[in-house]
Amino acid sequence: MRTSNPFLSRWGGAGDTGRTAARTGRPVSATVGGRPIDNDYTTNPYSPGAATSLRTSGNAVTMDDIVVRTATTLGTVVLAAVLSWLLLPVDEANVGHSYGLAVGAALVAFVLAMIQSVRRTPSPALILGYAAFEGVFLGVLSSTVSAYIAPGVVVQAVLGTFAVSAGVLIAYRMRWIRVTRRFAGFVGAAATGFVLLLLADLLFSAFGAGDGLGFHSGSLGILFGLAGIVLGAAFLALDFKQVEDAVAYGAPREEAWLAAFGLTTTLVWIYLEVLRVLSLFNTDN
Repeated sequence: MRTSNPFLSRWGGAGDTGRTAARTGRPVSATVGGRPIDNDYTTNPYSPGAATSLRTSGNAVTMDDIVVRTATTLGTVVLAAVLSWLLLPVDEANVGHSYGLAVGAALVAFVLAMIQSVRRTPSPALILGYAAFEGVFLGVLSSTVSAYIAPGVVVQAVLGTFAVSAGVLIAYRMRWIRVTRRFAGFVGAAATGFVLLLLADLLFSAFGAGDGLGFHSGSLGILFGLAGIVLGAAFLALDFKQVEDAVAYGAPREEAWLAAFGLTTTLVWIYLEVLRVLSLFNTDN
C-alpha cells in the first residue's frame, strides 16, 4: 500500500509494480466481513503466497488495527490544532508571529509527508510528526479565519468534512462508487491538473498579478474549492479501497499505519477545501 494524498497517488505508482502486474487475467476473489469486494487482481496484491501464514501468525492487518492507527493519527492532528488555537491566539499584536509559526509548521509537515511517501515501509514517528505539525498549521489557520474572515465557519467546516466523508463511505459501501483502474487514473489526472493550477496561481501572485488566477475570491474561487472537495472525496474512495484490499488480502500489520496516513492527509485536504468554500461564501454574502 502506497501512501495517498491529493498530491501523491498510490494507485499504480512506481512502488506498486506488484499490484499493477496483478491486474491482468481473471480476478481473484476476496471478501471483507463475508462480503465480496470489487477487484481486478489475478494474484494477491500485497503478500502473494504469504497471506495464510501472516493470518496464522497473527501478523496480518485487521480493520481494528487500521481504526486504532487512524484514530491515533487524527487524534494527534486534532490535539495539536486545539492546543495551537489556545496557545497561539491570533490578534493584531502577534498575528505575524502566529502566521510565521503556521507556515513553518506546514512546511515541516509537508517535508515529513514527502519522506514517508517515498519510504517503502511506514514510520510511525514520521506519520505522527506529520500529524502534529499539520495540526499546528490547521489550528492557527482556523483561528485566523474564525477571527478575521468568517466567525463560526470552523465548526461548519468540521461538520462539512464529516458530511463529505460519511457520504463517500455510504456511496462506497453501496457500490455507487466503483474504484477501478480507470477511476484511479482519472483521479490522478484531475489531481495533476489541480496542482498545476495551484502552482500557476502562486506564480502569478508572486510576480505581481494581484489575485493570481482568481481562485481566492468570488464565484471562481468557490467553484475551484468545490472542485477540490470533489477531488478529495475521490481520493477518500481510493483510501477506502486500499483499506479494503489490505484487510481482504492479508497485508502485513504495518500497513495499518500507511492506511492511517493516507486517510489523514485526505481528510485534512477535504477540511481545507470546505473551509475555503465556506469562507468565500460567507465573505461574498
